[in-house]
Amino acid sequence: MPLLRTGQAGLPGTSANVGLMPLDSAPNAGLQDPLRFHRTTQPCAVVIFGANGDLTRRKLMPALYRLAFEGRLAPGFVVIGISRTRMSDDEFREHMRQSVAKYLEDSPFDEELWKSFAQGIFYLSGDVMSAAVYEALGEKLRAVEQSRHTGGNVLFYLSTQPSQYAPIAEGIGTAGLTKSDGWRRIVIEKPFGHDLVSARQLNDRLQKVFDESSIYRIDHYLGKETVQNILAFRFGNGIFEPLWNRRYIEHVQITAAESIGVEGRGAYYQEAGALRDMVQNHLLQVMATVAMEPSATFSADAVRDERAKLLRAIRIMTPEEVPANAVSGQYGPGRVGGEDVSGFRQEKGVDAESQTGTFAAATFFVENWRWAGVPFYIRTGKLLPKRVSEIAIHFRSAPLEVFRNDVGSNGGGAPNLLILRIQPEEGISLKFVSKRPGAGMTLRPVSMDFNYGASFGERSPSAYETLLLDAIAGDATLYTRQDMVEASWKAVQPILDYWSTQRFAFPNYEPGSWGPVAADEMLARRGHAWRRP
Repeated sequence: MPLLRTGQAGLPGTSANVGLMPLDSAPNAGLQDPLRFHRTTQPCAVVIFGANGDLTRRKLMPALYRLAFEGRLAPGFVVIGISRTRMSDDEFREHMRQSVAKYLEDSPFDEELWKSFAQGIFYLSGDVMSAAVYEALGEKLRAVEQSRHTGGNVLFYLSTQPSQYAPIAEGIGTAGLTKSDGWRRIVIEKPFGHDLVSARQLNDRLQKVFDESSIYRIDHYLGKETVQNILAFRFGNGIFEPLWNRRYIEHVQITAAESIGVEGRGAYYQEAGALRDMVQNHLLQVMATVAMEPSATFSADAVRDERAKLLRAIRIMTPEEVPANAVSGQYGPGRVGGEDVSGFRQEKGVDAESQTGTFAAATFFVENWRWAGVPFYIRTGKLLPKRVSEIAIHFRSAPLEVFRNDVGSNGGGAPNLLILRIQPEEGISLKFVSKRPGAGMTLRPVSMDFNYGASFGERSPSAYETLLLDAIAGDATLYTRQDMVEASWKAVQPILDYWSTQRFAFPNYEPGSWGPVAADEMLARRGHAWRRP
């Protein structure tokens, strides 16, 4: 049996000279999960349906290799890939070796480790709609349980098109592959349905095969370090939580901007659009994490209960409210960085008169005691000026502007702002005003910055590393539950329904701009403006 490299879970080291430094490097400081990246996982087999796809090559296999590099996986760990393409085990191993070497982030590729890791990689070709592939999978699982001592533990990962999720789960169930002395879990990628009705139908079919506790709906945004750190930042510090309410916070902005277009995914995006692709899942989950009440414990059920409560508290728009609170956009042809770019309608697989939005912005309100009256502005789009994802907490201005006549020309005296950066550079910034050196009381805005990489001096795991490790360990804290999925769909369904009755004058924003003018007007009606990251 091959031995994988034994890694050590590094503790935060001495930070460099940055704006904020960790004061306590104890392994259990704050709300850090004492298990994550400090635990020994059980032996298991990960079965990847759609193993020849882009997600497996770019994300899943590099993440699993990195977990092996860190010593997080048991020696008998197994990967079984399944797809239509005919390949031998050795051909699949070489295919994956090339992918890992190409897409591995912030890590060296170790050929000797790969040879050890690859001994646990196997491949099956077949049609997932055929019973034969599940019979062959059953035989392979029994074989690796004997040869590599997996204990009957299996994680089924569905990296396929969404229409195959339910049929694959049913194929697993019909073949009796959920029955074992070990655990059996299933991971599905978003989208979790196309709307509220289809999400419920998918859940019904999944739950006929797997218990809800064994269904892991993966949202890679929740695996990002900054999103997880929202919980520690809020509930592990006594400074900010007392201010985290309608009395002190004016509004919240959540932005997920991409500087690229659909990058050859026109056919998929034609059906999904920005609201389904980003807002219904990723960004509403981020909003729930920002606004949730503190949980009694940092357990999976307790944390997810609070996120679910927040999502259920989002006020559902009426059809009459949608035009003032939701904006759709689509980029046209233009020039970015001195190069010509095609409009969305000129992309392969896209209708020449497509009404699909590549930009979506919406205003949500939470009807609870903490957040009543506070607007949460969410926006996402393709071909915007830069790639950035962030949460901006805009605090209310001081009740009396005693320095209003002494403000500098560069905006001193502006409301305080807390920015949680999710990507590309994870960190936190607190913006406030300070007196400029010299005579007089001229103020100017300054910032206090915390950067993950500079402060801790160690590599942050990728979102898929975190989430795969959690699924293997049975920790569902960062996974979405069906009631959360349904609550998210309820929040966006009125927007989808209203937009389906409209015909927009697309394209309505230039590539390289911050989206349609209507998105700025949506905030201006409440006296607010989008922050320019």
